[in-house]
Amino acid sequence: MLLIRLIAVLALLLPLSLRAAEPVIAAASTLKFALDEIASAFTADTGHRVRLTYGSSGLMATQVRNGAPFQLFLSADEGYVLQLHADGFTRDEGTLYAAGRLALVVPRNSPVPVAGDLGGLGGALRAGQVRRFAIANPEHAPYGARAREALVHAGLWELALPRLVYGENVSQAAQFATGGSAEGGIVSFSLALSPGLSSIADHALIPASYHAPLLQRMVLLNNAGATAEAFYTYLQQPAARAVMQRYGFTLPAAEPL
Repeated sequence: MLLIRLIAVLALLLPLSLRAAEPVIAAASTLKFALDEIASAFTADTGHRVRLTYGSSGLMATQVRNGAPFQLFLSADEGYVLQLHADGFTRDEGTLYAAGRLALVVPRNSPVPVAGDLGGLGGALRAGQVRRFAIANPEHAPYGARAREALVHAGLWELALPRLVYGENVSQAAQFATGGSAEGGIVSFSLALSPGLSSIADHALIPASYHAPLLQRMVLLNNAGATAEAFYTYLQQPAARAVMQRYGFTLPAAEPL
């Protein structure tokens, strides 16, 4: 009887041990569609799997400090990576993997004109046609902080502020912007290009001069194993970079990925 119980317990624990062997990769929400595709290709090419978890870069950096079992961190703002390295949480300073861009997104029935210079948004705000407008939380989401900068640059921050709704991350902001409860929002260009958003909303690229650069850096954490190391290297190869390019990411020097 004892042997039977032991076998049953081992059978239950085996799937957990297999899942534990898959490194947990923490990534900014803007990477959702590109990184899902790259991870699938990585598994097909190598036979190894990774577990992807998405969120705002600021909150994930806090989770790293609190002992989250991440092995690789892809941040939407290199500042979080550099600070984690300075505080001893990473192997090195990592590497820049992309530069992001902002886009205005509006549902197809929105009264907000699709104009990247945000002039149409300003007109709609002044005409009282905007009840809700979505951005990611600028306190911990890099794309939210840059969206605030873009609105300030366009002279619309104070006008938009009473109408703003905040997503915990840029993916949630995109859901708010296109889900019917808002007239639009400012999200990442990569999400605006994704099949789910592009089928229900229009978008316009916001000039890079409207905000500070979105330099995106990735880094291996101190506990990273061989599979995480391999995935880190894989992300820097031409095939992975081509996927990033399709989702609107560029290299920091504005060269195509």
